[in-house]
Amino acid sequence: MGRHFDNELRDLKFSLLAMAGLVEEMVELARQSFTERSDAKADRVIALDHNVDELELSLDQACIDLLALRAPFASDLRLLASTLKIVPELERIGDHCTNIAKRVKFISAYPHILTAQQIEALGEATHSMVKRAMDAFVNGDAELAKAVIADDDLVDEIYVQVSKDMLQIMLQDPSAIERASHLIILVKNWERIADQATNIAEEVLFILEGVNVKHPYLQKRES
Repeated sequence: MGRHFDNELRDLKFSLLAMAGLVEEMVELARQSFTERSDAKADRVIALDHNVDELELSLDQACIDLLALRAPFASDLRLLASTLKIVPELERIGDHCTNIAKRVKFISAYPHILTAQQIEALGEATHSMVKRAMDAFVNGDAELAKAVIADDDLVDEIYVQVSKDMLQIMLQDPSAIERASHLIILVKNWERIADQATNIAEEVLFILEGVNVKHPYLQKRES
């Protein structure tokens, strides 16, 4: 029974990593679709979202079956509980990538209204967070997970500055309002992907250390 359970946990991890690999590919393709103004890469992102959705349903069912039939405890229970939280975070990242791709398809035919490097920096920082969050999971690296959580503030700073710049452009040039509106939604999706990567890193810390690091302001109030 123990050997079978170990094999089932191993298969679950492999499936989760396969889903994470697809999502990382979507994040990178979404970034490239903007940088290269590539409708083809945007279309690829949208197509991959269906695969991610299928994996979400499969992993959800696998976790439920293991919880119901194997009654795990200690670290195995934390792994299953956290997987049930990581899976929807990955699915949401896929959704945000799809939203970015759809915006790219609209704005790619128009000239830039903002320095492209600013948005590219946001995409690069966010992609790095997603990749390192899953690397922390694979390698059992608590310090890397903590670094991902810390980097969310950097992404937030870039997002706020880009949003301010675009609002200023909209005030100065009403003809740019439609394009700027799409860009604001695009960068908001990047910022949300960073939030999801942070959530994954927090779950990794829970798996490794059994400590819940969400909502630190509540923990400070209780202490």
